[in-house]
Amino acid sequence: MVIRTVKWLLFAAVSGTAIGWFVQAVVRRVAYMRLGRGSFRPPPLPAGQDPAGEPFSDNRMESSGGKKAKGNNRTKPAGFTPDGSAGGQIFGHRKLLRDIRSGVMHLLLFYGFIVLQFGALDLIWKGLAGYSLPYARFGWFSYMQELTVAVVFVAVLYAVFRRYIERIERLKRGWKPGIVSLFIGGICVTVLLTLAFERIAEPASVPGEAYAPISSAAADLLQSIGVTPGTAESGYESAWWMHLFVLLAFLVYVPQSKHFHLFTAPVNLWLRQKGGRIGRLEPVDLEDETAESFGVGRIEDFRRKQLLDLYACVECGRCTNVCPASNTGKLLSPMHLIVKMRDHLTEKGAAVTKQNAYVPAWVWASGGTSPDTSVSDGEQSGRDRLPAGSFHVMGASVPIWSGGRSAADTSIAPTMEAQAEAWQRTGTPGGDATEVVLIGGVMTESELWSCTTCRNCEDQCPVGNEHVDKIIDMRRHLVLMEGRLPSEGQRAMQNIERQGNPWGLPRADRAAWMEACAEQTGITVETVQSFEQRGERPEWVVWAGSMGAYDVRSRKVLFAFIRLLDAAGVRFAALGSEERNSGDTPRRLGNELLFQELCKENIETLERYGIRRIVTACPHTFHAMRNEYPDFGLHQDTEIVHHTELLARLLDEGKLVPSHSVSERTAYHDSCYMGRYNGAYEAPRRILRAIPGMELTEMERSGRNAMCCGAGGGMMWMEERAGARVNVARVTQALAVQPTVIGSGCPYCLTMMEDGLRQLEREGVAARDVAELLAASVLGET
Repeated sequence: MVIRTVKWLLFAAVSGTAIGWFVQAVVRRVAYMRLGRGSFRPPPLPAGQDPAGEPFSDNRMESSGGKKAKGNNRTKPAGFTPDGSAGGQIFGHRKLLRDIRSGVMHLLLFYGFIVLQFGALDLIWKGLAGYSLPYARFGWFSYMQELTVAVVFVAVLYAVFRRYIERIERLKRGWKPGIVSLFIGGICVTVLLTLAFERIAEPASVPGEAYAPISSAAADLLQSIGVTPGTAESGYESAWWMHLFVLLAFLVYVPQSKHFHLFTAPVNLWLRQKGGRIGRLEPVDLEDETAESFGVGRIEDFRRKQLLDLYACVECGRCTNVCPASNTGKLLSPMHLIVKMRDHLTEKGAAVTKQNAYVPAWVWASGGTSPDTSVSDGEQSGRDRLPAGSFHVMGASVPIWSGGRSAADTSIAPTMEAQAEAWQRTGTPGGDATEVVLIGGVMTESELWSCTTCRNCEDQCPVGNEHVDKIIDMRRHLVLMEGRLPSEGQRAMQNIERQGNPWGLPRADRAAWMEACAEQTGITVETVQSFEQRGERPEWVVWAGSMGAYDVRSRKVLFAFIRLLDAAGVRFAALGSEERNSGDTPRRLGNELLFQELCKENIETLERYGIRRIVTACPHTFHAMRNEYPDFGLHQDTEIVHHTELLARLLDEGKLVPSHSVSERTAYHDSCYMGRYNGAYEAPRRILRAIPGMELTEMERSGRNAMCCGAGGGMMWMEERAGARVNVARVTQALAVQPTVIGSGCPYCLTMMEDGLRQLEREGVAARDVAELLAASVLGET
């Protein structure tokens, strides 16, 4: 009785201490997140928007016909299959299972670990009270526990194999990433040892061998080497305490490592689900007289939800693995973006709150390493064992790209190595992490200006992290507060501000395309104003955009679209000289002031004429108007569609009939701003499949995993100075399926595909817009 009482007291002391450390670690990290602005709730949506990002209205036509879809004017395009609810992603592992091998492995670990906790609870209780809990007295429970232990242990071994033997490129190595494998493996081993010793010491109180095949085999092995019932009792006690210590150590370790995602990821996914339209940037209140700065220049300038992202990261590398910048030798890595800012937040938070980030403090007081502050991809080095008070800063390092500017292969290895080399701890004792600047000390400007805002990183992230908004927020600070951006970007901004287009061509020429259209097609495009003067309204307003209005190649696409509308009997008009730049480029480059000026001018024009239906061939304009203009007053009944959506609708209604054969093998390149931002993948494919003689083939990376063309995020107007060109890498991927045509539905993508073909000197392969291909079939044109 005395021994059991002492055991209870020791158990209470050890468990209480561990739980106290766990709570301390969690509370301190929550305090660090609370340094951010606002609340953890997502920013409010404009009036008329539901939490799923869809406005309530009734003038959206169904994609399969001409009928109106009641209650929604921005319904998701046909074929849009989101990853579902937060619960579906947490318990269904929908994103993790895109990589079937690692997805199944994680699924087994996830559910296996949950099942093992029922066994752990019984094992601990039995060691304290001397008898099992009621649910654990059945043979099936014993069998289930042993089977689960075996499955989890095999999954752990496979995880080690993937990381250290197969050496998956996106996974970090070194000893730190393997700690969790030791913990879970240790739990499995101590469970089996406890059960095996118990079977030897008290054979009458355990299930039969049929219900405990593994522990029975372990018991036989122990007995074969001389373990007696007497020594088994001591072995049982030792294994029991070992199991308890491993469990509690793991509990304390979790919130102080990347495995904090066990608690933060579900919250992050739920909050993101409530956050509204995908890819929507939060507006900046430029009239706020109390604001000391705009954008994000310090870690605490981020919203609390954005800081929660940092602690939700599991460092799986899926984001970096698909990033076009990381794949072509730029320094930017989405995973390292999150990890570096997490390290910085933890170190700065500890300095600001005067509370050590790691508990128990005495473990780290001697300069030991913290469990979550290593970006290193290699072996443990001396730089990680530095005096207390040291902190991380970004050193000078660039990826060593050996493939040349037009390399056919993509690889994240140079970026991973450069990030591991650059993110180092300082060796200054008593240093102050508050002195480290976010832009320059944590994130370099070259990283920020390498992002194409394609959102492939966010689409792949299994814990709901958002990377693009953080990069745009830091760009906003650079542009609005410091006036810093690459010279080509600055030139484009000045041209848009002065002449309304990135080239600096005369503002008065914006409507010149309408005259050219009449000359080349014989079709006169009327202005909205002329309709207004007759007291009429067009069915659709064609938004030409800067590319359609000024770029010679994009005009061909616009004219093909105009011909198709005319052939379908659609009454349409254009704004002509009253149209302004959509503002997408300034906003993605961080010039929120210019974007808001352009946005408000366009909305005023639309409201003046009561325009409610707009079609555009530019996905960037489409996204800005559909998802971001409502924040600034665009009427909620305004229907914005992409030209491929409208063409698919006209095909379904029988107003366009592809009758001429177009003998081409077409590889379709998905636009990021139509696909990952707006879920539109099927409309252009439906059009291409409807064309006689057309053979549609898919690239290895297509649909939601399609690689960016390299033009988004303002990169259309800037030069790539490191690694290979993104568009060349993408064109190389397209050429791998041997097409005669690379199809697209975006003027930026079309430009980048043609440029890539020229650089690779590939004759016999053309880049064409879907509208051009459909026009060739419907109108018999080449």
